[in-house]
Amino acid sequence: MNSVESTDVVVIGTGFGGAIPAYHLSAGGARVVMLERGPWLTAEEFDQDFLLGTSNTRIFDFVVGDGMSILGGNCVGGGSVVFFATMPRAPRFIFERKGSIGRRMWPAAITRDSLDPWYDKVCEALPVTSVSWDRVPYAGGLWAAACAHAGRTANPVPSAVDTNLCTNCNWMMAGCKFDAKRSLLLNYLPAALAHGAEIRPLHEVQRLTRNSDGSYRVHYRIVDGEDYRILHDEGAIDAKLVVLAAGTGATPVILRRSEADLGPMPHAVGRYFSGNGERLNTAVFDEERIRDVLGLDRGDGIAYEAYQIGRGPTVASWDRLDGNLPEYERFSLEQLYFPPGLGTILAQVPGVSAGPSWFGMAKKEMLRQWRSWLTIFIMSEDDNEGVFGPPPETGNAVRMSQQMLGFGPLRYRPTANTLRGWSLADAEIKDILERDGLARVAPWTNDLIGAYTVHPLSSCRIGDDPATSALDDRHELRNHPGIFVTDGSAVPCGLTVNPALTIAALAERAIPGIVRAAQERGVSVRYGAPAPDGSTAGRRAVARMS
Repeated sequence: MNSVESTDVVVIGTGFGGAIPAYHLSAGGARVVMLERGPWLTAEEFDQDFLLGTSNTRIFDFVVGDGMSILGGNCVGGGSVVFFATMPRAPRFIFERKGSIGRRMWPAAITRDSLDPWYDKVCEALPVTSVSWDRVPYAGGLWAAACAHAGRTANPVPSAVDTNLCTNCNWMMAGCKFDAKRSLLLNYLPAALAHGAEIRPLHEVQRLTRNSDGSYRVHYRIVDGEDYRILHDEGAIDAKLVVLAAGTGATPVILRRSEADLGPMPHAVGRYFSGNGERLNTAVFDEERIRDVLGLDRGDGIAYEAYQIGRGPTVASWDRLDGNLPEYERFSLEQLYFPPGLGTILAQVPGVSAGPSWFGMAKKEMLRQWRSWLTIFIMSEDDNEGVFGPPPETGNAVRMSQQMLGFGPLRYRPTANTLRGWSLADAEIKDILERDGLARVAPWTNDLIGAYTVHPLSSCRIGDDPATSALDDRHELRNHPGIFVTDGSAVPCGLTVNPALTIAALAERAIPGIVRAAQERGVSVRYGAPAPDGSTAGRRAVARMS
């Protein structure tokens, strides 16, 4: 092993849960080193194709589990580089959810009202803005028109996208070449660098050990830049405090692999995983019915044929986000662009009753009509039923391909409550889109890779009850002082909406407590840095400094 370095704080991961603490701690005077498993790409390196070795395979992590697969970011900036930048606040009723434990899951100190000021800080930093109807792309307009036709409401969603820079190319999931998507590469991370923080890409953390003085040693391996199955040199960094934000699918794996050295983990580490109740439906529209029933025409005799034009989710129906409805019957329905590749493989052919519906002649015919598709994304209330098994030897998964694909230790069996929510949402989508012959609709199958989520949550959640939460309400790991978890794994339950803003707001909220803990452990640091400059000029100026 190389000689051991030392610093004040090691931050593991560079997504929302890592970038926000790194900025505030470095701005407050702490020495901060960030370790990121994936590569560091800039706007010029984001590709608009699907070839192996392009950003489409380099910056994603697709981990297949037993009954649940997770798609996430694997790069500097984490999920913010590959997300669609949809940033709603969680509904008020979410903070009162009881779920499978039969009592309020969230800490008493956190309500929607108490979290709103932290939501505001993130919205200022990125920034997050409302989208006007005249900036909604065709797919969002089609979803809104179909909802109106069916007597439902629909709303443009708040987003962290500069629509003045956006070209509606719909490649933002592979990284935005135009800096229109306000990923963390354009705000918190460059601001942290400007205050002296270090970012080290291709550093995969394996485990933590405790030193005799109560500090921690973070052990890592260097990941090959082309073949992620290959690990090179190992190293270690000593830190007085560790912020763990490796992602919901990796954070509990690192902690469980560390048990042999740190001692037992809280019972909830690696339990109560939530896939945010996510599910997809694909609709194939009849262009003539779009014109005749909805009165839509985008010119040149074309009614729609615009699935690929736009920027991901822009319109959602929130009619079922009603706190008066019973738990597990509340969900949002959001128009979504899922790019060709995995999306076209898993999309089901509507109306096929015998045999698999994801391949064959009927699927071939469906693919010919892909420009007339509309994908609807369900986010519902699940039962936090996911559990992580023993960790793999290294990393968060057994890597099965040069990039992107691995098999992980997550086991997921949806309960009757979760299945009921999916069924109700499927029926709602069918009622909206098949009305008057507009479209044919089918949900994605769970047969190939189980359920799937792009918003994994809750595998190391905060809470007041030590029996059902791994972290206290300050995000400190129970019985392991000086380790804080601030990524999506800390969120107690599914949110029924896109979770990025809530993850970021919780990370902002955790900072004062992390700063106090760092001070108590001998770090010279203070709290009070302003929000990073969210202007385009400011973001690019700071980015150039790095």
